[in-house]
Amino acid sequence: MKITVLMGGTSAERDVSLASGLRIAAALRTRGHDVTSLDTAQGVMDAGTERAMLAAGVQQAPPTLEALAAMSRRSLSPTLGTLPVVREADVVFLALHGGQGEDGTIQALFDLCGVRYTGTGPLGSALAMDKDLSKRLFRAAGVSTPDWLMAPAGAAEVEARLGYPVIVKPSKQGSTVGLTLVRTGADLAPAIAEAFRYDDEVMIEAFIAGRELTVGILGDEALPIGEIIPKHELYDYECKYTKGMAVEEFPARLDGAVAAMVQDQAVRAFRALKLRGYARIDFRLSDSGGCFCLEANTLPGMTELSLIPQAAAAAGISFPDLCERIVRLATPDGRS
Repeated sequence: MKITVLMGGTSAERDVSLASGLRIAAALRTRGHDVTSLDTAQGVMDAGTERAMLAAGVQQAPPTLEALAAMSRRSLSPTLGTLPVVREADVVFLALHGGQGEDGTIQALFDLCGVRYTGTGPLGSALAMDKDLSKRLFRAAGVSTPDWLMAPAGAAEVEARLGYPVIVKPSKQGSTVGLTLVRTGADLAPAIAEAFRYDDEVMIEAFIAGRELTVGILGDEALPIGEIIPKHELYDYECKYTKGMAVEEFPARLDGAVAAMVQDQAVRAFRALKLRGYARIDFRLSDSGGCFCLEANTLPGMTELSLIPQAAAAAGISFPDLCERIVRLATPDGRS
């Protein structure tokens, strides 16, 4: 098949997207596909550019907002539907993270242009990206999620309704960009201000002490559960994308009944948000045994250190096979 892998872009997760997309492109080429790598910020990549981007890898911090703003002014996103490498592709593999790549905007554009693409459609993408709406739908579907407030909210209100500590984060952002663990009311306002740098809506969420779990969904089935043990207190940007900064165990060491419950909650969350193809659902397992869904990722990372490839490997699915399955799920019959 002719496949164009869309990556990069101008969100704060640009570096992660490039690392994901280039790895996907390489994997699909091993399966005999004709693959083009397209950075929506800078255009089609030649082999030399791909090698340079791969060598650069993911930095310890995301690109600055100033650098992203400069790239946005020359982004190809508004014209994507007209580009031959997009229109002539059998499937576009979406390896964008955050921003317009994951919020349903590009998915809606491709639907209008008749372009076939991997993963979730416009509605599910938008619902999953908006953490406030996601959590409302989780609860309606019987999926437990931590209590939350949306900013503005004062320290006294947060103390009364959630208690400290809390997590403050942009409502429509990923990779823990702009996220802060707040332990006291005095630290709340600066954390909210930091989160507002990345989004126009900010969530204040009760912090759940316990184990960090993740469940990949492929098709409509849950993959083996993973547990993440970061070197920092939180599984932050550095721990996610720096080798040696976190231990990931697949499958997680869980009681069989607990594992089944977490996987069931993941599938419920997937369906509640009308997701399709694949996704990753993140949880906290509290010290008392409660399972709390944090969010759904409709275009999860596919880097060497990312979680859904590790979950697939635990199920006996190699990375090229995982990419192939995701492509096949985007075709009319879901297989070919």
